[in-house]
Amino acid sequence: MSTQESVLSVGLLEIRSDERQAVAAGHTLALSLRELELLEALARRQGRIVPRRELYETVWGGALRADDRSVDVYIHKLRVKLGDALPGWQYIHTHFGFGYRLEAERSHPFHNAATAP
Repeated sequence: MSTQESVLSVGLLEIRSDERQAVAAGHTLALSLRELELLEALARRQGRIVPRRELYETVWGGALRADDRSVDVYIHKLRVKLGDALPGWQYIHTHFGFGYRLEAERSHPFHNAATAP
């Protein structure tokens, strides 16, 4: 993570809080406000597993209901956008039963659509 408070860096990804934007390999990502806030919440805890409940409370500002899948839906949207912008890299990792972790890791060949037969 960057030492600057307003810019969080994770691999080829930068979250520029003051500018309310995310930049992947030099290209601005088209993110909704919730997507950006979720990405920023993960980046502030880079490398650590963040429980869904904590992400929901941070981004949506309330208590997570047992049947609410908002975090999962937005995580999926972010994965698609990050995957399109940064092929060959995986940023959001699921830890089933625990939460999500943000860290830049090379994708495994079987996760990469470009290497599929």
